[in-house]
Amino acid sequence: MAEWTEISRRGLIGGIAAAAALTGVTPAQASTPLVPAPPIGRPEHLARLAKARALMQRHGIGAVLIEPGASLDYFTGVQWWRSERLTAVVIPVSGDPIVVTPFFEKPSVEESLGIPAEVRVWQEDEEPLKLVADFLRERGLANQPVGFEETNRFFILDKLQQHLPGVKAVSANPVVRGCRMIKSPAELALMQHAADINVAALARTARALKVGMPATEVERLYSQAVTDLGGVSGGGLVLFGPASALPHGTGKPQALQHGDVVLLDCGCSVHGYQADNARTFVFGADPTAEQRKVWQQMRRGQDIAMAAAKVGAAAGSVDDAVRASYEGWGYGPGYRLPGLSHRTGHGIGMEGHEPVNLVQGESTPLAPGMCFSNEPGIYLPGKFGVRLEDCFFMTAAGPKWFTVPPSSIDQPFG
Repeated sequence: MAEWTEISRRGLIGGIAAAAALTGVTPAQASTPLVPAPPIGRPEHLARLAKARALMQRHGIGAVLIEPGASLDYFTGVQWWRSERLTAVVIPVSGDPIVVTPFFEKPSVEESLGIPAEVRVWQEDEEPLKLVADFLRERGLANQPVGFEETNRFFILDKLQQHLPGVKAVSANPVVRGCRMIKSPAELALMQHAADINVAALARTARALKVGMPATEVERLYSQAVTDLGGVSGGGLVLFGPASALPHGTGKPQALQHGDVVLLDCGCSVHGYQADNARTFVFGADPTAEQRKVWQQMRRGQDIAMAAAKVGAAAGSVDDAVRASYEGWGYGPGYRLPGLSHRTGHGIGMEGHEPVNLVQGESTPLAPGMCFSNEPGIYLPGKFGVRLEDCFFMTAAGPKWFTVPPSSIDQPFG
């Protein structure tokens, strides 16, 4: 710990052997022990279905069809993938759902199914959407609107319309977003655990940086640290020098040099719940006056966002508040560079990016249980960029950090 503090104080981050860096005590661990959280269980899955049914009734939706992905996992516990062979759940406004899946996949689907549901199978020479149409008729829902997520593939609706002529497709947002945007205490606990792992892994990775190290090796070290700490790595961005001014990086090879601005933006998960953090610092040299100024301005941007994130306020107003300050400091205007060329933050939960965003024009009111990233980066093309990213969740009293941002470019991990 003393060694880390001295390295951080002098701005000379890195230089510790990888084996020691990836297993040593980090500041994040020393101040906040990693507290495991249990996976989502059957009672919560049942509560989610009950809420979904209530929302369907309120919005006049007879059923919702959900493809593999985060929403399928959210409502059923089934973790599956999308392919040309349809697996999906159909949640009716009343009664138990059905899961439609290929005959040979039934045993695998049933392994993780966490709700009462009939599994209806189809053979390779049969049309799965006929099963869905038959089910809707059985339940008296053939003339009721069916909800679809934005990411549902066209062939599903197309085939359903062939087997159930006149079916009305509507957005499932009032149901799916209505459930998933508001996180439960169990979900928040999983996200907190993932966030603690993520910052600790980033700190360990920074300790192992060396001159000449390629970005690909840095990402590998990060993934190893996440795994060692009990998370699942989602990888991320590793940017050096001028590449740090490119919000989503570059495909060109990078090798770390003394004095480079280093931007690490990485994510991991625990039991399907995501963490997303970014840290920016200078490697092997004291930051310049300009680097310090921009870093502090960007850090101030995070605080401005938190001050604007009030229950009932439009999500877009958070971005407005940050952008107004940045323009007052000479950046922009708007999304122009130098300045902040992307939204202030995005929703986060079972997906790294999920609705809604902290972006201009977003009118969704902030409510307790919503979770967001806070990352109002500042980018100077051709020179460097600074992005700190910490996520927060809304409470009745206002926003609360999952991870507390650093206070200084010299001590980017506390």
